[in-house]
Amino acid sequence: MTTVIHTAPVWLPQTQTWMYNQVRFLPADVACHVVCGRTENLGQFGVSSIHALREHSTPRYYWDKGLVKLGLRSHSGYLLERIRTLRADLVHSHFGQIAWRDMHACAKAGTGQVATFYGLDVNFLPQTDPRWRERYRELFASVDRVLCEGPHMAASVISLGCPEERVRVHHLGVALDDLPFKPRSWDGQGPFSVLLAGSFREKKGFPFALEALGRLQRRGEIEVTIIGDADQSAASQEEKRRILETIETSGLGKRVRLLGFQPHSVFLKEAYAHHLFLAPSVTANDGDTEGGAPVSVIEMAATGMPVIASRHCDIPGILEHGVTGLLAEERDVDGLLACLERLLDEPRIWPDMVTKARRHVEQEFDAVVQGQRLARIYQEIAP
Repeated sequence: MTTVIHTAPVWLPQTQTWMYNQVRFLPADVACHVVCGRTENLGQFGVSSIHALREHSTPRYYWDKGLVKLGLRSHSGYLLERIRTLRADLVHSHFGQIAWRDMHACAKAGTGQVATFYGLDVNFLPQTDPRWRERYRELFASVDRVLCEGPHMAASVISLGCPEERVRVHHLGVALDDLPFKPRSWDGQGPFSVLLAGSFREKKGFPFALEALGRLQRRGEIEVTIIGDADQSAASQEEKRRILETIETSGLGKRVRLLGFQPHSVFLKEAYAHHLFLAPSVTANDGDTEGGAPVSVIEMAATGMPVIASRHCDIPGILEHGVTGLLAEERDVDGLLACLERLLDEPRIWPDMVTKARRHVEQEFDAVVQGQRLARIYQEIAP
């Protein structure tokens, strides 16, 4: 039995279903514990063993955070305590910045460490705060494995100084049993319905999609649903302003439904009621990227929905243009419009495209298989 601690600041935001899948699909011979600062959405993401410092002791939660923030201690004392109490074989740190903080506790306890990078930690942090380049060099000198969603992210991590032999491409899995294959089709009748989903951040590229959809209206009636919203940051609020402005200037107006953040179950329900998923990710001006690829692209492809996305980070590893989906260049409104019009003009390509997309997801992104593969990575470190 291998005992693994998964760490995250919060277990678990609604937008991080992919992290939940990494834990719940590990095989039975891996004993999993989650160590976090606080919890939310446990009705959706409950696991059997959660150790949340805030629930354990609110004063200690703020004391621990304060010591780290002031630079008086480099690691979480609570994590170190949990490692020793649980006799953990290794710690799996989610996000690079969390891994850097965890490495000090791992070193003190003499336990192994796996770090998974996801996006903001790969590009945004090193570009906006040079201190993270040195911090990552420290991390890469001590961590046992660094996991990346795809080859593009792996190359980015290596360029930051991680030894190539420590990097593994490990796809994020999706729960195929929750994603029945229901091929969409288009007969030209009724409104053409398009779904977008994600946090309101520049890297999601929503304004480009909305501009293309606004121009598509000349072809007939369309309906657009957006699941997601802004957080409290100024950048996210500014992106929301841009999105709302684009909805008005593109003439979409009442054709757009803004549902805000929703549970994953609502996202899936809406997915099966739409013809198309649109994911036009871009590299933001501050360097933020998807890093790998949005898991929503994988999930929507699995359901039998055609997906149009951008040639961004590891998205081309999920969608092959003209075979399992359609791709445009980043920020290319004309390219997105061309992809949209192709689907309207060539409904005969839908069945083959969505079938091949489902097959690709089954082969490379099945959460059950990925759980077994992740367990084997753990065993390399803690046999």
